[in-house]
Amino acid sequence: MQPRWFIVLFWKAHRALVRVTGGRRGLWRPRDKTWGALRLTTIGRRSGQERSVIVGYYEDGPNLVTMAMNGWGEAEPAWWLNLQTHPKAWVQLSDGTRQVVAHAATGAERDRLWDRWRSLDKDLDGYARRRPTETAVVVLEPVT
Repeated sequence: MQPRWFIVLFWKAHRALVRVTGGRRGLWRPRDKTWGALRLTTIGRRSGQERSVIVGYYEDGPNLVTMAMNGWGEAEPAWWLNLQTHPKAWVQLSDGTRQVVAHAATGAERDRLWDRWRSLDKDLDGYARRRPTETAVVVLEPVT
């Protein structure tokens, strides 16, 4: 695993690429054996301001599934804390934008979605053991 400073630098560069290109670069759809990348915009739990981050995801029917992993660091990612306070958010995909509402998967749903992530990332369980708490599997459901 890369050092934390490298991960943070990569995140900043990736966000800048997406912002500068209007999402034409840096976002991609998932495929059978790989995850995709989307831009998630939440409302800050303290500031009330929009906050954007790029996260990996895959599709589960109409839902988008990601993990609150913070680069496998110990702390919960700010975007996940924001979604717990304000579950409505927006996602920008490579082919458009949609409004979503988020929830943490639990029980059998979490197990099923975690297994799907495991098929995309063979080191998933090893990385997850680096965190002191269980990594939330976050489901982003389209708002209809």
